[in-house]
This record gives sequence, C-alpha cells and structure tokens, in this order.
Amino acid sequence: MKTKPSQTDLIPNLLSILIPVYNERPLVGALVQDVLRADLPPPLLRELIIVDDGSTDGTRELLRELTKKHPEITYREHAKNIGKTGAIRTALELARGEFCIFQDADLEYSPHDYKYLLAPLCSGKADVVYGSRFLSREQRKVLFFWHSLGNKFLTLLSNAITDLNLTDMETGYKAFRTEILKSIPIRSERFGLEPEITLKVAKRKLRIYEVPINYHGRTYEEGKKITWKDGLHTLGVLLKYTLKNDLHKDHGGTDVLQTMTQAKRFHRWMADVIRPFVKERVMEVGAGMGSLTQHLLPQKHYVATEFDPFHLQQLKRFAQNRPDLEVAWMDAQDPTCFAPYIGQIDTILCLNVLEHIPNASTTLANFYHCLSPHGNAIILVPQGQWLYGSIDQAVEHVKRYSRQDLESALRNAGFDSILLFDFNKVGVLGWYLNGKLLERTQMPSIQLGLYDRMVGLWKRLDRSLPWHGLSLIAIAQKSSPTAHQH
Repeated sequence: MKTKPSQTDLIPNLLSILIPVYNERPLVGALVQDVLRADLPPPLLRELIIVDDGSTDGTRELLRELTKKHPEITYREHAKNIGKTGAIRTALELARGEFCIFQDADLEYSPHDYKYLLAPLCSGKADVVYGSRFLSREQRKVLFFWHSLGNKFLTLLSNAITDLNLTDMETGYKAFRTEILKSIPIRSERFGLEPEITLKVAKRKLRIYEVPINYHGRTYEEGKKITWKDGLHTLGVLLKYTLKNDLHKDHGGTDVLQTMTQAKRFHRWMADVIRPFVKERVMEVGAGMGSLTQHLLPQKHYVATEFDPFHLQQLKRFAQNRPDLEVAWMDAQDPTCFAPYIGQIDTILCLNVLEHIPNASTTLANFYHCLSPHGNAIILVPQGQWLYGSIDQAVEHVKRYSRQDLESALRNAGFDSILLFDFNKVGVLGWYLNGKLLERTQMPSIQLGLYDRMVGLWKRLDRSLPWHGLSLIAIAQKSSPTAHQH
C-alpha cells in the first residue's frame, strides 16, 4: 500500500535569507549586522545563507570571520565567479526555512523591510511577494533616468507576457514559500534570475503579492554592477521562457499537466460533455491542479482529492473562500481513504487517472463501494494502445485502454449499467504527431494554444470523424441494493 508523500523537510517559522556576495568587502559587514538586527514577524527565527561568488577583494576572508562569530550564518564559497543566479542556486540548496528571501549584499535594499515582505506569506495569503522600488514606502534615492526607464520597459514586457500587473519585475527583493521556490528549476545565468522566476511563478498561477519597499540604489561609481548588456540578457530570458515550459524540478510529468491547464476551452468542453451525468455530491479523484474542477462548480458538495503533494497545495489555494469545495489527500488504491465518504457521494469523477495504475481493479472497487445507490462513476482514460508513445511515457501512463478493457474492469468492480463513448477525435492527430513521429515529451505550448482556440470547431467534428477518440469516457451507474436481489 502506498503511503502519503512527505513534503519537503523544512523547518516551520524559520526564514532563510539567501545572500549572494561578490567583491563587497566595504559593505558586507554592515549588511550582515543589518540582517541580524532586522525585525521579523513573530515567531519567525532566521538563518543567513551567504555564498561568496569568487570574490577577489578580501570579501571572503571577512565572511569567514563573520561566520565564526555568528552561528546563524551558513557560508559557502565558489571557486570562481558564476553570477548572482548561480550563487542563489547554491544558497537555495542549503535553505531549511519555511520561507526564504533574496538579499543583495550592497545595501541597496534594507532588511528593515522584511516585516512588510513577509506579512502576506505569514498570513497565508501569498506564495510569492515582490518588493517594489516604484511603490516606495518612505523614501528613495534619485538615480538614473535611463536605468529606471529600462526597468519599467522590462516590467511592462513581462506583464504583457504573464498578464500580471507588477510595478517592478526586476526587484532584487523577492520572498517565497521555500518549498515552492525549491520546486522551480532555475536555469539562467548572471541577472537572468528575475525574469525567469517571474515567468515561471506566473505560469504556475501562484499567488503573487507586491509591497512597497525603501530603495537606496548605488551609482556606478559606488560599485553598481548591472549594465545595459544585462538588460539585453533579461530580454532574451523573457523570450526564452515565454516559449519554454520548464516549471517543475525533478517532478515527472507535472510540466505536461501544467501546460494542459492553459487549455481552458478544452476543459470547458470536457466539463460540458460529462455535466449531464454529474449529480450534487461529487468526488473528483486525481483533480490535478483543478482544471476541470473550476468548470463543474458550484455543487452542493464537491470533494477534490489528490495524491501528489504539489497538486494538493495548488488545490488548497484554489479552495480558499469556497465553502462548497473540500480538498483532501487520497490514495485511490487505499480503501481506508474512501471510508469517511461511504454512502455520501453520488458522483465520482476519475479523469486521466486509471492509466497511471497498473492494477485498477482495487480503485474501481473503491469507487463502487463509496457511491450511493444509483450513483455515477464517470471515468475518462486515454484510448488506443497503438498511440502509446513518448508523451505517455513522460506522464507515466501504464497503458492506453480499449473499450473492452474498460468495460470489463467496470463490470468486475460491480457496475452493470455502463455507457461508453469517444471523446476528442481530432486530438488523435496531434498525439500521433508529437508522441509517435516526433517523440516529444509534451505538447508544444503554441500548438496547444492553437488547438484550444479552435475547440468550437473540434466539438462539431467530433461525432462525424470516422475513427476512435483520443480518450474514452465511461458512465457507470451503481445499481440499487434491490437490483442485485432479483
């Protein structure tokens, strides 16, 4: 029997302050003292994770001395300079806190603003918080017009791509739930961190807040390192990660699922097809990121369940302020998970789940026992083993079903009233092209976007095309107890 996956082993009420340093000997000592003295929302404690990125001006010798004096500091050194993003990656690997924050070592950003950045995280409202230099709380140093204009242009371009309304995408003050930041692959170099992170948190639909901060920027004479060349690099990073979905680190087919969440018209079509069979008390097994859930609400009561902890957290965020939506962890193969709901559910939804389970008989039996009399199990599975290819492998499909496979499995579980029909016949063409011929591991975003825009046409064609659908839907009804007595 499977056990519940554990969350990342992080320490509650601990803030990890990630400090990349490069040639900052005159300032870094004062910065460390400011960080150690900064007020934190109670009951937060702090750890400082300082990474020297190949300094040659005596910075690392000073940092070694500071580390001896302050047990809150964890210190690492890079043999050569690889850039801010590389230093943040190293620091993040060492982070143990529930929350984390980026802190540059040049005193442009004041640690006294921590309490403002952390408030939305501590209250549970946010996953990510940006500190905006352009919503200045008290004061800001007047600096370069063209540098400011460049920042605003890059923020405007980022907002146009992500559909956010940030005022300062390039801010160096960003705070996160550490578990989320650790799950995001950070690939860029130098100062590409800010646009890459922004695009990825936007695509993952995380809850982003922005708060005003004080900013005391340096001039180039005072040691400012970023130049117009870094602005061009930022532009390239924005374009790269607009086209590329690289949103989850070491997490199977989650990027595929995240890409599919963009197909809102497709999910609305799927919801419209099954809605006539959905009753008032619903359990969705394997709700993923809630792509279908949102189209089937409201209901009298809706239980969205997930086994995967990443998806479960997404569902919990979606369920906030929704009294009709319950979110629960569930292993579809474990009968004890269904025990609290026996007789309380009249519709079980199981869409794109059975194909991940080597032996689905236990799962279908759990559905049968959980349903009330005349309750419906609505099952959607990928159809046609001949289509099994690289995308199936990427999302860990065990098999693609035939009509005979699914009907036999449902009857063995006790269902005797079964309706089967095809769904999404046009999708066969794209799946065959990408998963069989081109051997891709996911559907390209641009291709999926075009497909989604034309869903109205595909709906009209679905009944007339002469082949089976990419998916197979079963509506299996549980008989009343008296039916089995005759």
